[in-house]
Amino acid sequence: MSTPSASARSQRPVVRLRPNQPVRVLQGHPWIFSNEVEMSPETKALEPGALVRIERHNGGPVGVAMFNPHTLIAARMLVRGHADIDAQGIAQRIGRALAVRERLFRAPYYRLVHAEGDGLPGLIVDRYGDVLAIQANTAGMDRLLPQLLPALEQYLQPGAIMLRNDSPARALEGLSQEVGWAKGSVDGAVRIEEEGVAFFADVSGGQKTGWFYDQRENRSFVASLARGLTVLDAYAHTGGFAVRCAHAGAASVLAVDRSEHALDLAARAAAENGVAARCEFHRAEVFAELEAMEAAGRQFELVIADPPAFVKSKRELEQGLRGYRKLARLAASAVAPNGFLAIASCSHNVSPADFQEQVARGIADVSRTARILRSAGAAPDHPVHPMLPETAYLKMLVLALD
Repeated sequence: MSTPSASARSQRPVVRLRPNQPVRVLQGHPWIFSNEVEMSPETKALEPGALVRIERHNGGPVGVAMFNPHTLIAARMLVRGHADIDAQGIAQRIGRALAVRERLFRAPYYRLVHAEGDGLPGLIVDRYGDVLAIQANTAGMDRLLPQLLPALEQYLQPGAIMLRNDSPARALEGLSQEVGWAKGSVDGAVRIEEEGVAFFADVSGGQKTGWFYDQRENRSFVASLARGLTVLDAYAHTGGFAVRCAHAGAASVLAVDRSEHALDLAARAAAENGVAARCEFHRAEVFAELEAMEAAGRQFELVIADPPAFVKSKRELEQGLRGYRKLARLAASAVAPNGFLAIASCSHNVSPADFQEQVARGIADVSRTARILRSAGAAPDHPVHPMLPETAYLKMLVLALD
């Protein structure tokens, strides 16, 4: 980051805020919405992702942002006031993010960059040892990739870099869907480690970037309950909860997921860790499977339900809340007396209070009572922007049922 001369700053296009608007960006919010901007013909003609100077209506400086005239979130702040940012400033932010992760974790398996939480709006970088997986989910970050890749090379010297630019968020930004290796390549899944347990992530074809680091600490807590218990892991994906529970001494683990490929990687992890004999992997739709278990009266001493997002937009909120209530009801019915339920939501449009209410209602629907043992969010390699509650998307409740 630098403070350039007035002439250097003037080279950036200027976007002005509308007058008499309650603009949250002036209090530190990182986003500016399209209805807060004076959309002049020149502003509308700017290329998506262009770096611009944001000014108040009277010309006072706000800062430098990535701008997209075609999206609801029109600008995403990078620096404030008279400061500017260049390739060196981008590299410094990656270095800062790396320093935090190296303080948090001993092994090189973590989310290295978490978008606005690390001052790089729309950028996701997950580190799998010598392999990096990148998502550039905004037009601005997509344009900055030529500066980002050398910065990652400077700090990490990775053997391979996968561009997982296939998220739905890119379509909202007017970006194409692209998947490919920016450096090197990996044949098959990448081996990773979590608390001494081995897993396998498909960085080129798995969900998101292939692994969910956000549940790291929740997996540790749930696994600490599992010794000697029978465990059901619904939405098991590649076995994060299931294999951690088996490794911690669970008597048996049934992992259910609709993806055969994900379950194959989960089974591979179970074999790698010597717990395959206590694990069963079953391909099925989770709701249908839970309903069948309810009808059969089948129960487990620990049930885990970590589904994909039920609410991807505010329009889906009411339907999604009903889905979480139904999931809680079915999962609770699968919990044996005096057992445990771990249930999560990764829908950022669902507040922690609303999620907890739907879980409580679902448990009450099957005439069970419960006590919350843990209410948590994502692991610390997913930092939360203090003015952006959307970055605190993950909710995990662990409950003891009667």
